[in-house]
Amino acid sequence: MASFTLARRLSSIVLVSLLGIWLILVISSYVGHDWQEENFQPSPERLAAIADAIENASPQERASILKALSSPTLKLRIETRTDKPPTEPTRRTDVEIVKRYADALGGRAFAASRFQAPVSQSDIFQLGWRTRHAIEFRIGMTTGETLIIDNVAPIVATSFGVPVGVGAGFVGTMVALVALVVMYREIRPLTQLARAVDRIDLENNPISLPDVRNQSAEIRALVTAFDRLQTRLSQLLRARMAMLAGISHDVRTFATRLRLRVDAIPDEHKRERAISDISDMIRMLDDALLAARVGSGELSEELVELTVLTKGEVNDRSSTGMPVELSVVRGAENVMVLGDPLALRRVIGNLIENAVNYGTSAHVTVSASTQHASVMVEDQGSGISENMIDMLIEPFVRGEASRNRDTGGAGLGLAIARNLIEAHGGSLKIEKLPVRGSRIGFEVPRFVG
Repeated sequence: MASFTLARRLSSIVLVSLLGIWLILVISSYVGHDWQEENFQPSPERLAAIADAIENASPQERASILKALSSPTLKLRIETRTDKPPTEPTRRTDVEIVKRYADALGGRAFAASRFQAPVSQSDIFQLGWRTRHAIEFRIGMTTGETLIIDNVAPIVATSFGVPVGVGAGFVGTMVALVALVVMYREIRPLTQLARAVDRIDLENNPISLPDVRNQSAEIRALVTAFDRLQTRLSQLLRARMAMLAGISHDVRTFATRLRLRVDAIPDEHKRERAISDISDMIRMLDDALLAARVGSGELSEELVELTVLTKGEVNDRSSTGMPVELSVVRGAENVMVLGDPLALRRVIGNLIENAVNYGTSAHVTVSASTQHASVMVEDQGSGISENMIDMLIEPFVRGEASRNRDTGGAGLGLAIARNLIEAHGGSLKIEKLPVRGSRIGFEVPRFVG
């Protein structure tokens, strides 16, 4: 048996929806009509007017009037006393109808009976219902003749007396409701899958995905592919972290040996340059490891007093002669955030050093709102051009165009800072000041106990 795929199911839903719309249009064609008038019961006034018109007409005019008033649902004829009545099934007089019409007919002899009119061959197929409800009105005229009016229902009715279209509309509505339930059942695993993918933590055990054993082939294939993907990604991440840990250990070992040998260089200038190169190499290695920790979700979470942490970074650099100063906005003296203190220190230190290297000095401001805490660093440099703001947070992009290691790092600082801040649920902000210099900082959620 061929699999009932998602495409087939959705096609079925669309087809059922179109069928439902068509049935609604059928039902709407019945709405607003006078069913007492059209459903084989013309008004008493109309019957009286027809009887008067035929009664007052000359014999030559009667034929034209009968022809003008006759229709597929209203058939008129005149029966004289000498006419032999046609052979017809016994028809039961409807007392309720007689009472309703008697007053309007002004005392004329009157009888009314119900019967079943057969469906003609020209009618469309009506789902097995082969009869139409009809009423025969017999009105006595002053001329001694009898006016016979057969009023046939314009629609086919079911055995319960309701139009076929109404029943079809009800069935269509039920089918549409079933289609909606089926569609929801098909879409629900996709919603569950989206929520599950958001919870994927490649460092922990694979999360359980929705059970789709009874779903369509495409849904099963999609969920199975995601399950394989999270397993492969977890394996790749573990392998990458193991590789980086091994490289870090070996490189640090070689750097330490090389550092010991550098101390034996007699030329002081060359010795200092070599020591600086080794320090830069270790710093780049630390940057790479820190970036890897961000991507693998290994950052720790603990309560950090952001103002104290920032003061520590400012004091460390002030003690080495860097032109840096700190301002704490009122209300931010004891602001707390939830995050990795090592990562936050690295970000603040990087922002301060960038401000000093590219803008001669750094002014650090710590502020807080009811929901967020922020650290902003302003410099007195030439500023950042508008087209460089978005580029500075990309890896290996520097504000200083040359690749000289003496004028800046490798261009990883702001890229790593952005990743670290986003891992804390915050955002990195870069602005050009109106007069001179630039402002670079970050905003992270404030911890509210």
